[in-house]
Amino acid sequence: MYRLIKPIFFQFDPEKVHHFVVKRLKWFHEHFPLGKTILRSSFDIHVKGLEREVFGIRFKNPVGLAAGFDKNGEYVEALSDLGFGFIEVGTVTPLPQPGNDLPRMFRLPENSALINRMGFNNKGVDTLAERLRALKAKDKTIVVGGNIGKNKNTPNEDAVNDYVKCFDRLFDVVDYFVVNVSSPNTPGLRELQEKEPLTLLLKTLQERNHKNGIVRPILLKIAPDLTNEQLDDIVDIVKETGIAGVIATNTTIDRSGLYNAAEHATETGGLSGKPLTQRSTEVIRYLSEKSNKAFPIIGVGGIHSPQDAKDKLEAGASLVQLYTGFIYEGPGIVKRICKELVN
Repeated sequence: MYRLIKPIFFQFDPEKVHHFVVKRLKWFHEHFPLGKTILRSSFDIHVKGLEREVFGIRFKNPVGLAAGFDKNGEYVEALSDLGFGFIEVGTVTPLPQPGNDLPRMFRLPENSALINRMGFNNKGVDTLAERLRALKAKDKTIVVGGNIGKNKNTPNEDAVNDYVKCFDRLFDVVDYFVVNVSSPNTPGLRELQEKEPLTLLLKTLQERNHKNGIVRPILLKIAPDLTNEQLDDIVDIVKETGIAGVIATNTTIDRSGLYNAAEHATETGGLSGKPLTQRSTEVIRYLSEKSNKAFPIIGVGGIHSPQDAKDKLEAGASLVQLYTGFIYEGPGIVKRICKELVN
């Protein structure tokens, strides 16, 4: 079915198609007779062997949806019907912001890739917190991660305050946190990946990471463009700050993985999809081996098939996430990966 629809979708602007599809998915979930049942019977899979516990959270399966797909937590329930073991929302910032100018998302079909320069467009942490509060009141079984960032106009020396605001506001309504300092689309953000500011940021969040006896897992999302020396620093920082783990990786600014003179290949922004598959897996393997598997890793980047997911799990990931592969391969990819993992 998706093979028939995809060529039609790909005739239109990626961002407009995204909003069109997720709104229809939500309507189908909420208003179509037996919509929720139809979605779950078509795409969801419940097999005990797929369950796993990672950083203290029980996941029904190891395949999640990466941040960026549902920035404002508007479609969590409907997306969960498609079989995801967990949904990560955001990146969210303290104040609403429109993001970068349009157009800001580009398909590279020849490479099964996307380039985006969205720029943390979102409705602000207050809106997200209220939406997730309502969700948790209705359904506590969906595992939700909160991906947090800083506003574009916040200088790096004040960035910690932005992350703290998001952390405090979402503490009661998410199951884990992701600190995003690796997006290439907010000017200067990646400078926060340097050892000193990153250690300060994570220690500050860890100091606040307790409320009524509850501690939330904090993960760090890193870029695939880090050198081995920088990855060594990441291992040290995770151990020093005691955070729960790492998400590897975000999008890349490297274009060497592109073949063919694809349209839009020179657009600025973060590249995702198949060109990132190998590098992301390399980073996972390096972190796992260098740390002697001292902390869990969520593997993301270029997962377009069950084998891609297995490669990341075998490299040392405990869980995996989809984004671009979900767009190119369709919603059935979640069930295909889960079935292959069972086998």
